[in-house]
Amino acid sequence: CAGVIRRGDEHSPDVFEDVIDIHLTGTLRICAAARAGLKARSGCIINTASMLTFFGGGLVPAYSASKGGVAQLTKSLAIAYASDGIRVNAIAPGAIPGGGFVAGNLGELVAQIPIGRAGTPDDIAQIAVAILSERFGRYVAGTTVEVDGGLGLISWIPPKAN
Repeated sequence: CAGVIRRGDEHSPDVFEDVIDIHLTGTLRICAAARAGLKARSGCIINTASMLTFFGGGLVPAYSASKGGVAQLTKSLAIAYASDGIRVNAIAPGAIPGGGFVAGNLGELVAQIPIGRAGTPDDIAQIAVAILSERFGRYVAGTTVEVDGGLGLISWIPPKAN
């Protein structure tokens, strides 16, 4: 879940590359490092995407691109690791106070969320538990679960770059 967001600075190629390396290449590195251990016990991987996986971000092009990449990497690894008995999925958190997605006026964003509130870390944890469980998640692979209170259902437009 390591990550950075550098609003406004991500148009610089060096900053862009750094953000991609942390989010996307870092996700691949940890998945590859965990593969043998997870194979031994038919484990699961849950990568961290973002609602910016699905929206562009004028101030955060590297963050948005890297999270879109995490969703595609999740699909690819789900195929590649399936023969090892490893399920790979991702969670795309929405507006979670303190999370990278929440910028500017949280109240303005929350007013647009159909459920009418920001999310909590527990909202994310509950989905993770379900995905990891044999009862609910055993046939779920390669998917990115939006945990956003319905934010992805509306036409919310992230801030524009200056």
